[in-house]
Amino acid sequence: MKIELQVLGFPQLFLEARKIDLALRKGVALLVYMAETSTPVSRDVLGTLLWPDADQISARARLRRTLYKVRSAFGADIIEADRESLRFSASVTISLDARSFEAACNSNDFGDAVRLYRDDYLSGFALDDSVEFDDWAFYRREALRSRLINALERLVEQKLDQGNCRDAVTAATRLVGLDPLSESAQRHLIKAQLLSGDRAAAERQYASCASLLRDELDVEPAPETTQLLSDTPVPPAAAGSHFQTSRTCYAKSGDLHIAYQTIGRGSLDILLVPGFVSHVERVWEDSRCRKFLTALSGIGRLILFDRRGVGLSDRVGAIPSVEATAEDLLSVMNAAGSKRALLIGASEGGPGCIQFAVNHPDRLAGLVLYGSLAKGSREKGYPFAMSRRQYDAWLERLIREWGGPAELAFFAPSFVGDRQAENWWASLLRSASSPGAIKGVLEALRDIDVRGILPDIATPTLVIHRRGDRAVRSEAGRYLAQGIPGARFVELDGNDHWFWAGDQEQLLNEIRDFASGLVKNPSETGTIRRHEK
Repeated sequence: MKIELQVLGFPQLFLEARKIDLALRKGVALLVYMAETSTPVSRDVLGTLLWPDADQISARARLRRTLYKVRSAFGADIIEADRESLRFSASVTISLDARSFEAACNSNDFGDAVRLYRDDYLSGFALDDSVEFDDWAFYRREALRSRLINALERLVEQKLDQGNCRDAVTAATRLVGLDPLSESAQRHLIKAQLLSGDRAAAERQYASCASLLRDELDVEPAPETTQLLSDTPVPPAAAGSHFQTSRTCYAKSGDLHIAYQTIGRGSLDILLVPGFVSHVERVWEDSRCRKFLTALSGIGRLILFDRRGVGLSDRVGAIPSVEATAEDLLSVMNAAGSKRALLIGASEGGPGCIQFAVNHPDRLAGLVLYGSLAKGSREKGYPFAMSRRQYDAWLERLIREWGGPAELAFFAPSFVGDRQAENWWASLLRSASSPGAIKGVLEALRDIDVRGILPDIATPTLVIHRRGDRAVRSEAGRYLAQGIPGARFVELDGNDHWFWAGDQEQLLNEIRDFASGLVKNPSETGTIRRHEK
């Protein structure tokens, strides 16, 4: 028997292509959840999910009645049950449109993916008395919506490369509809309209974009948005837009595609590893971030990338580990033709860099750890991190605020009150990941611990931290420097966690000096010289 569940939109159920009318919402929720998990599900888990206010005996009784109504609607025993768990019968084949959408994304068939996505996950469907189920559906919905944005962006690029500007306009129009305040999405549409020969439409779209930004954010369009309508090309360094600076490429890491860009040139390659969230194209939309990255590309050829599961890289079901990050780094270096690089790990990107330095010391010219840490949560011997309880409370707050400028005061106090920065951060979060997906990533970070391999690093290392950093305390940076042989620790003034916020020049000067020393003394192993500024 083939059961088809259409969950992109209001849920619909089919048995051998015959529509099944199951009026019982708890029955629909039961089938959807079981189809998504693809494994036997505990009766108690289902009872808690669907009847959270009932005791165990009552929840099990309601589950039995729901199962009876499901079987009656289908006219067949589609679910096998024992005393402890439920599973679909061995004779049942499940087709789930959400899974088909994800499979199309994974195979780079973005046209098919966006066709399959007819509406948001379980749109218009909710259980009034089950916050647990609605929360689960919300996280799944946001993850799929994030993948749709990713797929539309890449579909626009594909269609423009093929010269199919009409389909590019269609995809870009849908992209703008998902996030009208995203200038990146607006630029995709304006560019597609211009290349299709419809300048009047592009001018109307620009006017609409400018009006929206003024009304909603009280800001003007970025120079690179305005420049699209100019007949005079702007040099990449001046425009700073990813449309002019660098094309997004993809490296294969196992079965996954890892998005990366290369900017600038020079004798030294610089591979920048971001924190928990990134997007190699959206980072260019903030003028301060663009200024920092442009300056960094003046030191050497800069390689940016999105770790698996975030940004423009493939989404994954498993939580990325430090070993996985190290594998992705190697894949990106190989794809970019980099034999040796200065590796810069920012914040949560640091542990993966530490693992890479231990696994592949021959591929590194040097290592910079900025605002980073060796362990995600507090324990005896590592007192300068949040406790698990504090971390979980912070994570829940971040998830609740997702879609807006979540925890901006925590990461960049100097940006608070800057409406353009707040909108950029909110847009980057929505584009780069989803609440459910990022929750798993940050839960993994809470449990990460690379303290044991710090003594194995043989690469010249510079550790930089800002004294007032609220996200990662400066003591965590000092701990890294003390544990890595020959590492140098520099403490800078300021309380912003992001490297592009606050005083950029202090940080850039330290990196320039360190990089210059690597070029002059490529075999230098480093000396212990810790100081504070």
